[in-house]
Amino acid sequence: MSGDLLFIIVRTVEWFGIAIIVLGLIVGTARFLMQLRDRDVHDRFRTYRADIGRGILVGLEVLVAADIIATVAIEPTLNSLAVLAGIVAIRTFLSLSLEVEVSGRWPWQQTHAEVRQRQQSR
Repeated sequence: MSGDLLFIIVRTVEWFGIAIIVLGLIVGTARFLMQLRDRDVHDRFRTYRADIGRGILVGLEVLVAADIIATVAIEPTLNSLAVLAGIVAIRTFLSLSLEVEVSGRWPWQQTHAEVRQRQQSR
């Protein structure tokens, strides 16, 4: 593939990641506004934060994919690999933080429902 085509692909994937984040914000806000009278303020706010957090998480994953494509395909140098490692580390930390914020538990922790389901299937 030519460098110009790879550059266009990387930019497209980056814009797609940004669009996912913005769409998550819009959908989360719309859902929050539609539920103004339905539930408790704390429940609505918790759901709002979770919706926005999910959009950011998915968008960050797509942005990491764009960074990987850019580093591996366009500019495969040790310097660009080091920059990629830093970007992935920062975005992984952000993703982990958001996951804990959204779900209220560490990703490797099981919910009570998962534990019950596993015990029932034995």
